[in-house]
Amino acid sequence: MHRLWPSSPDTPPDVVDDTTLEALYDYPDDLDRPWVQVNFVASADGAVAVDGLSDGLSSPGDKRVFALGRDLADVVLVGWGTARDEGYRGVKRKETRTGRRAARGLAEVPPVAVVTPRCSITPDSPLLTDTLVPSIVITTGAADRSARDAVADAGADVVVAGDDRLDLHRAMAALDERGLRRVCCEGGPRLFGDLVAADLVDQLCLTVAPLLAAGGAGRIATSDPVEVPRRMALASVLSDDGYLMLRYRRER
Repeated sequence: MHRLWPSSPDTPPDVVDDTTLEALYDYPDDLDRPWVQVNFVASADGAVAVDGLSDGLSSPGDKRVFALGRDLADVVLVGWGTARDEGYRGVKRKETRTGRRAARGLAEVPPVAVVTPRCSITPDSPLLTDTLVPSIVITTGAADRSARDAVADAGADVVVAGDDRLDLHRAMAALDERGLRRVCCEGGPRLFGDLVAADLVDQLCLTVAPLLAAGGAGRIATSDPVEVPRRMALASVLSDDGYLMLRYRRER
């Protein structure tokens, strides 16, 4: 993996080691609120999946950046549709570098916070049955009370964020109350779009795969239109085997 930008014009592209990668992708110090990073991979023609899954677009370099997102986060945020389709379960010790987390004073593994406005997750989901720490289920008051009680009985930390519609600001406040400010969002497109609409995205880590997928795959963000597009600043560009890892930070 090489860093293309920022880089000195007088030297060849820098080889990126783990220390450099951590410095590029780490969260800001002394956060006083949840800070949301979103990770996505897309084909060069904009497809978000191949055969319905993102893995067909990924690469070893992309997986390296993806794993780093989990290593540096307090909590992994994901929409229920993505969690279900991608076979999510709780984060395992072997999936994180414990030394990297310990050096930052982070818990051994981050919990997964799954967003499901109608509490569609079931008590037998691996997110509830195969996890080292309780998963967080973010839902609404409109969700069936028995469904909420069932996942709570299965060990989930249930957060009601909104009445009829899910309020992502209230969801972030609930994570903040739990000391979870380094938020790594792994999709899907609807959750990402809603985060954009709510003006809650601080960083986008986008891997562009050197593939043309065509077909009917959707884009990485879907939601109601926003009145004013959110302006982002390019923070770094990495390259690995034809893949581009782009990092954008919000201009505030």
